[in-house]
Amino acid sequence: MKASSDDMYEKFKDDDFADAKPVAQIPALAQLQAESGGKTRITMRVDSTVLAMFKARAEMAGGSYQSMMNDALKQFLQGQALADVVRKTIQQELKAALESDQKPASL
Repeated sequence: MKASSDDMYEKFKDDDFADAKPVAQIPALAQLQAESGGKTRITMRVDSTVLAMFKARAEMAGGSYQSMMNDALKQFLQGQALADVVRKTIQQELKAALESDQKPASL
């Protein structure tokens, strides 16, 4: 995302935030951020090649590698949820088909 695409960019583009404190150091802001949900800062270890690939793809796309990794994790979880639904549906259909095959035919 380019800075100029942000609605607030023009308003604050000339301000100097070099001495600004992190949100975590300001209790009222930290509480507001926690209440609003959103994202949580974490530390995690990934393979160097995985990180390099995400950074390269993000650079080519003009985005953030962290956002790209977050999107990949969301897609993985959505895929897992879909796979679970499909698996359960297939199991139910197979069970129903087997049960109907085992019923004696009516004369």
